[in-house]
Amino acid sequence: MSAVAQPEPAHSPGRDAWLRLRRNRLALISGVFLLALAFTCIVVPPFLGQGYADQNLALGATSPSAAHWFGTDELGRDQFARVLYGGRISLMVGFVASLVALSIGVTYGAVAGYVGGKLDALLMRVVDILYALPFTIFVILIMVFLKEPMNDLDAWLRRFDFLKNLQGIGKIVGLFAAIGAVEWLTMARIVRGQVLTVKKMEYIEAARTLGYSHSRIIFRHIIPNVLGPVIVFTTLTIPAVMMLESFLSFLGLGVDAPLSSWGTLIKDGADKMENFPWLLIFPGGLFATTLLALNLLGDGLRDALDVRAAKD
Repeated sequence: MSAVAQPEPAHSPGRDAWLRLRRNRLALISGVFLLALAFTCIVVPPFLGQGYADQNLALGATSPSAAHWFGTDELGRDQFARVLYGGRISLMVGFVASLVALSIGVTYGAVAGYVGGKLDALLMRVVDILYALPFTIFVILIMVFLKEPMNDLDAWLRRFDFLKNLQGIGKIVGLFAAIGAVEWLTMARIVRGQVLTVKKMEYIEAARTLGYSHSRIIFRHIIPNVLGPVIVFTTLTIPAVMMLESFLSFLGLGVDAPLSSWGTLIKDGADKMENFPWLLIFPGGLFATTLLALNLLGDGLRDALDVRAAKD
């Protein structure tokens, strides 16, 4: 009597996605690099013995050495410390502002695509109108409008002991709101296009037949099946947000000196690259590596979360 074949054990969609992601070495290495980078920027600076604002005018700009791994700038500030402190701000603004844009764009696009009809037309015309506005000017106006509330928030937050040394934290929170408020437009269009296709699938019709609410269908059945393109676009949004933050800082609407971000360090380094090339090489190289890692991780996550591709 022949043995009965045992069925394969069932796995959750999350576990299946993780198993597919593990097979993508480049994506896995990129994810580890990003986690290690974030951990280094958060944990290491307090142990350096020098802050981002500590000056040594007698030292001046020096090339990389054992005492100063990334060299020093013209004010004698340690560039390694400034790059790590700047990484805190750039990564925080990039991820948090992108999360704000992701939340708004996915919800807005999913509702527009699922409902359709006149509501869809109205919501998309609103997106078209916002697209017609000068993008950077719109962000600047939001930052100017939020200036007083940000100052009040900064004063309130610094009442807490663990936040009192964080200069300009109110303005950083304002950056989250301003950049996130305009970066969601393309995300909404991408999600809407995906939802228009997904909502015609049999399992969506089955969910309607079973009497599921519209919110449950949108958030439990539609959005999880459009995550692939969303995650890929999010990995491209994060570096774009970082560059926008650096531009705002250059205009005086971002972080205030002596605080810095990678964008401001790259801008300062570009102005002095002929005499002090290390001021551009290290922040620019780290920013480019982070961008590459985000792209590779995004591709790996898209492949891992694309259920239809996994069945091929």
